[in-house]
Amino acid sequence: MGAEHAVASPFTLSSTVRLRNGAQMPRLGFGVFQSTNAKASTAHALAMGYRIHARLQAYRLGALLYAIVRDSDFQRVRLTAGRISADHNEEEVCAAVKKFNEAMPNQGNGKVWLTTKVMGNEHGTEQTRKAVDESVAIAAKYGLKWDLFLLHDPTAGKQKRLEAWKVLIEKRDAGVLQSIGVSNFGVEHLKQIKEAGLETPEVNQIELHPFAQQKPIVEYCQQEGIVVEAYCPILRGQRFDDPTLQKLAKKHDVSVPQILIRWSLQKGFVPLPKSDTPGRIQANADLENFELDASDMQDLDALDEGAKGAISWNPVDRP
Repeated sequence: MGAEHAVASPFTLSSTVRLRNGAQMPRLGFGVFQSTNAKASTAHALAMGYRIHARLQAYRLGALLYAIVRDSDFQRVRLTAGRISADHNEEEVCAAVKKFNEAMPNQGNGKVWLTTKVMGNEHGTEQTRKAVDESVAIAAKYGLKWDLFLLHDPTAGKQKRLEAWKVLIEKRDAGVLQSIGVSNFGVEHLKQIKEAGLETPEVNQIELHPFAQQKPIVEYCQQEGIVVEAYCPILRGQRFDDPTLQKLAKKHDVSVPQILIRWSLQKGFVPLPKSDTPGRIQANADLENFELDASDMQDLDALDEGAKGAISWNPVDRP
């Protein structure tokens, strides 16, 4: 993951990034973390053709999608691929995706990119096998497969992390899983995988924005061909009054979130922005008509505060 994944104009909601195994993953996601009106915002994003990427453990998006499918007239809108990431609630997610697919029978395979995760407390050989088998069985029940399977975090410790990663490789090689990756892994966690003689992940999902650029992790991922997904790319609405962000938004006549998302795309990341406001949801995807120049990118790069700039859990330095 590096310069070959950076995005310049034009960018569209159908843009994808190629993983090492050849899979094409959507370039822009849509999150519903701490959403105050997830049903309405998700319906609006789907109608726009967003790729949906919603971490489901806290907000039960499966039931939400049921409601959206029930209440929407899909003959009036063209929905393209969605990206859904389920920490748990997999039964609801898979049922909802099946219903969604049935509502849009002419969209073909792959319109929904399904991701799930093995939580840290499920790491270890037998625990991970059990967790994966359960997740795969749930998807199969609805005629689905997971497009991407991630280790959620590094908190289980080295031995259990490596055991869990070996299980994902084992399941992938057996044809049970497709693409595999990690989330919240730091450089040492990634190096431990390589030092153990194991292949590197396809994806590492980490907090990433101009104030917390996680440069050592990003550089290592670039070196090893790991695609970086960026969560919290628009700072959860914080620090929008920063002078640099305000200056660039005024220069390009766009919003601060658009500046942040465009920066993420041009750095080669896969950003996962979130909003409940229809106008902002649309604006966050309206990135085709401007591009940050080299000076703009330098100004944003200069905002990095290292670990102090993080606004979320960010457990990348756990032992």
